[in-house]
Amino acid sequence: MEREDYMRLALEEARQALDTGDVPVGCVVADAAGQIIGRGRNRREQRKNAVCHAEMEAIQAACCAVGSWRLDGCALYVTLEPCPMCAGAILNARIPTVVYGAKEPQTGSCGSVINLFEERYGFHPAIYGGVLERECADLLRGFFTDMRNVSP
Repeated sequence: MEREDYMRLALEEARQALDTGDVPVGCVVADAAGQIIGRGRNRREQRKNAVCHAEMEAIQAACCAVGSWRLDGCALYVTLEPCPMCAGAILNARIPTVVYGAKEPQTGSCGSVINLFEERYGFHPAIYGGVLERECADLLRGFFTDMRNVSP
């Protein structure tokens, strides 16, 4: 599969988040063989929990699937540039490849605000941004437009 194919799977997760009223962010983790071993979507509103980001859920599922906290050889695909918390989890899980769709100008930690992967940590994932960027951004933009239109 190509990066776009994995991002489409992440977009499916994002649409499921949208269906439950959460900000539409989705994520998948693929192992070195290309198999999906983790899926996640934003559930902050649904679970009333600040750490329920798509990446956190997908990383947790992937760790359970491989039986280790190390996700060497894996790739993470997420529809929105990771925040500092999720970038930290990526570093701690040793995920070597991060692919994201839309930039996050307020909290993006893969270059928009800061690139945590360039800091003096002992691990530096490769970053590929802008994969299916328009589709990822449009889904988010639509969500926030709809929110503004129903707010008093």
